[in-house]
Amino acid sequence: MKTAFPILLIVLVAFACTENKGKKETMVSSELSLDSIRSIAKEAYVYGYPMVDNYRVQYGYYVDSTSSEFKAPWNHLTNIASVFTPADIAIQTPNSDTPYSFAGLDLRAEPMVLTLPDVDENRYYSIQFVDAYTFNFDYLGTRSSGSKAGQYLVVGPNWNGEVPEGINSVVKSETEFINLLYRTQLFNTADIDNVKKIQAQYTIETLSSFLNAEAPTAAPKVDGITSYNVLYKE
Repeated sequence: MKTAFPILLIVLVAFACTENKGKKETMVSSELSLDSIRSIAKEAYVYGYPMVDNYRVQYGYYVDSTSSEFKAPWNHLTNIASVFTPADIAIQTPNSDTPYSFAGLDLRAEPMVLTLPDVDENRYYSIQFVDAYTFNFDYLGTRSSGSKAGQYLVVGPNWNGEVPEGINSVVKSETEFINLLYRTQLFNTADIDNVKKIQAQYTIETLSSFLNAEAPTAAPKVDGITSYNVLYKE
């Protein structure tokens, strides 16, 4: 079975949250009924599973360079100028008519600046922002920010700096690590070169690079689970 380890990990995460909550609330009893244990385990699974599975995706995409799903290190953008097939298994139900670009952002040290190009108003494109809880907390693109060129500042939960000139708007995340999923519409097979030209104009850079300023001290390396496959160990 592939579920035993994920369930255990998720329950531990939820109990950790419960323990933290317990600092504010007094436990009425140290003994729990079987029904209460089942209820807590269910809530733990519902609460924790999205974060565990999101970690699996992030690890395969941005950390494990030996993975067939690896895209690029944190804070780097990679473009996939092709449509997804059944061989792409990291993310559920990917689109087949919007070639993807991917970036995992680590916002602990400093914000990141996204530069977007002018895109024909008849062509759909979007950037989906997904935080560590898998909450889709913002979008950029033709249906939200429009099809004109722009530069956007992406900041973490603790950043309160000054927004520099030239920034169209600020996207604020509640978590320090986030996924960016770019989708660029492909009209037909002959259109792929046009998609590549658009993808080549998507850029991301640190705020210090954008300002030509000295970079802040790098955030410490996160020592996570060495392989996301352990989450689905037979």
